[in-house]
Amino acid sequence: MNDGIQDIAALWDREMIRDCLFRYCRGIDRADEAMLRSACWPGGTDDHGAYNGTTDGFVDWAMQTLPLIERGIHQLHNILIELRGDEAAVESYFTALQRQPGGEGGLVELTMVGRYVDRFEKRGQEWRVADRVVVFDWVDERPAPDKSEAERFAHRKTVGTPWPHDPVYKLFGTGVKGEA
Repeated sequence: MNDGIQDIAALWDREMIRDCLFRYCRGIDRADEAMLRSACWPGGTDDHGAYNGTTDGFVDWAMQTLPLIERGIHQLHNILIELRGDEAAVESYFTALQRQPGGEGGLVELTMVGRYVDRFEKRGQEWRVADRVVVFDWVDERPAPDKSEAERFAHRKTVGTPWPHDPVYKLFGTGVKGEA
């Protein structure tokens, strides 16, 4: 393969890895199990701090945990990708904001900043996370303001909701990767 074609193939691989990372964020934030499963290979590993085990087990754990989180949003920042044939080493900086029950009762607002340190695998033409370690670089927990959703959001509509009711599913459809 000539250098130009190899460069285009590498750009495509990097874009597919980024797309996978974005699917993971939507899966977590919208409690979308199919989207979440589409981001990781079955049988891989996931060390998420509160959970450490297989990728399948992580999704199962997340789907039990996510309904307890009143509101959550994940944002990705710096993404560094080192391609290694059909594997890639990927470091992605994240910020996660969550409003959820606290350890001592009541709601808390968590700000978590860290990095996903991932080993990706390409199987066929698809890239997914094979192994993940979540590195926490910053955590801030505060009591949540004692206001209702109506008071907090006031005139700001539409408010994000879990799968399949969030407006994104009307635009993209309810399937994985925007498939209807």
